[in-house]
Amino acid sequence: MDTTEFWTTIEAARSAATVDRPFAEVLTDELATRTREDILRYQERFDEASGAVYRWDVWAAAYLIGGGCSDDSFMDFRAGLIAQGRDWYEKAAAVPDRLAEHPAVIAAAGAHRDEALFDEMTNYAAARAFGRVTGDEEDFYEAWTEYEASRRPAARDGNDMGEDFDFDDAAEMHSRLPRLAALCLGDITSQGLSEGA
Repeated sequence: MDTTEFWTTIEAARSAATVDRPFAEVLTDELATRTREDILRYQERFDEASGAVYRWDVWAAAYLIGGGCSDDSFMDFRAGLIAQGRDWYEKAAAVPDRLAEHPAVIAAAGAHRDEALFDEMTNYAAARAFGRVTGDEEDFYEAWTEYEASRRPAARDGNDMGEDFDFDDAAEMHSRLPRLAALCLGDITSQGLSEGA
């Protein structure tokens, strides 16, 4: 599965998802129609996409949207970002502050909800689909370990996360992610803060 097919698969699952059949469930159903090798290739592309947005600025966006964001939650956020499809994924990867324009983020901020874009189950779609094909979900983890070892193991090392900064510093967040911070934290002037604070 190449990058184009990966995103086509994501978009097809997005199109078929409903309130009663969430994205991760539809994606799992789609992947379960494929070969074991295809599912492993999907996981490889998924990990590449997730790894590419494993950055401090994207984590800061997740922190604002989620009202905080642990390591595990950031993994769920990256999965949710992938689940939004290629267009939103690429917008957020280029400029995380663009997530202030995302309808789900706007709606969640207005309702004071913090679950927008976090999608834990999408992380496990390949494992669940593989389990349907083989009859045992644990088969996926063994197969994935072997598959990953046969690929370029060094390629995942040394990911540059960019510059670390204090997510709890409202002025810093307003400086780095101005639209998203305004949406999630409110106007910086109403908090009695200045850009230099």
